[in-house]
Amino acid sequence: MDLSIIIVSWKVREKLKDNLKALYESQNINFEVFVVDNNSADGTVEMVKKYYPQAKLIANQENFGFARANNQAIKLATGKYVLLLNPDMRIFDDTLSNMISWMNRHERAWAAGCKLVDENASLIKQVRRFPGFWDQLAIVLKLPHLCPALLDGYLRSNFDYEKSAPVDSIRGGFFMIRRETMEKIGLLDERYFIWFEEVDYCRRVKLAGGEVWYSAAAECIDLVGQSFKQVEMMAKQRYFRDSMLKYFEKWHPGWQYRLLKLAWPAGLTITGLGERLKIKSKAKT
Repeated sequence: MDLSIIIVSWKVREKLKDNLKALYESQNINFEVFVVDNNSADGTVEMVKKYYPQAKLIANQENFGFARANNQAIKLATGKYVLLLNPDMRIFDDTLSNMISWMNRHERAWAAGCKLVDENASLIKQVRRFPGFWDQLAIVLKLPHLCPALLDGYLRSNFDYEKSAPVDSIRGGFFMIRRETMEKIGLLDERYFIWFEEVDYCRRVKLAGGEVWYSAAAECIDLVGQSFKQVEMMAKQRYFRDSMLKYFEKWHPGWQYRLLKLAWPAGLTITGLGERLKIKSKAKT
């Protein structure tokens, strides 16, 4: 088996249907598909059973979050590579074959992502440096909404997306991992419900001596956050806060964790004010 594709879905039935259609129309790759539904209750399970019975369906009775749900399928996967694929992605005919060919030629890439574009073929910038205290504090306090340039370093604003290169971390929406990588460093860390799990995994790859790569050899459409558009802003901020703090507690000095924890009440207050005043920002984090 060349590839095991794992899709964790939550309340995006039609986007998932489009995703699966594109997958099963792709060519030249021997793959299996796992759909892990996190209790969508929107007809997702019935849709998969009716239209894509060849997919291996795991229907959870509650929302287990991203890491735990992916791990359910990873334990059953048989592919040489495992692809964590968001339900709101849409591959092209050659996305999988190009990515597998590239991975076969780049053995130092223990994990990799491809070029992501939106529906209008505009580039989605996804490469990030590992989170640092100052850039994450700026994010907590919403300072990039006033001065987006504060995050230029963290967001690698000058990164050339036309060239493949080793990076710190890539977006978890299209996240390909070698089986040998998982055998060496294990599964996703289930302490994260949503956010930071892919950054954590990339950090573990580097700590174990591997490399994480951005590959320009393959391309995929990313509709970006369709599930989370259904979650109200303050709830999303709390998810983000919880995962950020867990990440810093695990990887950073204690004083950084404690100061970020102290800063978050102010960050949530600022978010609440922005919501009430209907302030929109173009800052990307």
